[in-house]
Amino acid sequence: MSMSLQHSLLLLFSSTLFFTYFPGLVVPAEVTLSSIEIFTTHEWLKVTPAVYFRCKGDKKSELPDVKKTNVSYTFKGEESWQPLTIFDGKKCKRCGFYEEDKILYDDVFDEWELCPSDFTAPAGRYIHFKEKEFNATFLCPGCLPISGVSVSAPPAENHEHSKKGMPIAVIILLTILVLAILALAMMGVFKYWQKRKREQDQARFMKLFEEGDDIEDELGLGTII
Repeated sequence: MSMSLQHSLLLLFSSTLFFTYFPGLVVPAEVTLSSIEIFTTHEWLKVTPAVYFRCKGDKKSELPDVKKTNVSYTFKGEESWQPLTIFDGKKCKRCGFYEEDKILYDDVFDEWELCPSDFTAPAGRYIHFKEKEFNATFLCPGCLPISGVSVSAPPAENHEHSKKGMPIAVIILLTILVLAILALAMMGVFKYWQKRKREQDQARFMKLFEEGDDIEDELGLGTII
């Protein structure tokens, strides 16, 4: 694990704890540049481009290492020109990458609304791609608590699994309930059958007893006795 990732995860963990125990407070969230690759330059007379990042109202952050096109530059987040900007709330900022022009206006790689909600869990990462211009990756672990993202929330597949697991639990519960009802019904039927059998046996015995009395009467045994 790289030092920048460890630093990001540590900052993310500490920010989460802070917002858990102090939900009413807002801690400034630093945005750093993790990597960038430019695909073109806009100055014809200048061999080495002067690329910088800037948000409206902030100072510009020059990227002295970015000198060639189609080369991926990676950063630790500890460079002297970092962080690029700081969020102190949910409000977005108008930001962009530019190339200095000594004669006319500076050239624009791209401008867009950069928001704390752009950064996703778990490391607070955001990728911005502009076709034929650049591809950049930003880090802002502190943006996750600001935008209300739950760091400990389970992944989407676990959520789907839990939603699928709920009907299964209901089915199992209903099955147990039906089996219990069937068992009680069978027990009731068995007891009713036993009762009917006893009644039938008693009726058969009484019938045999009465038939015995009739035979004795016919033979005159009752009078002799």
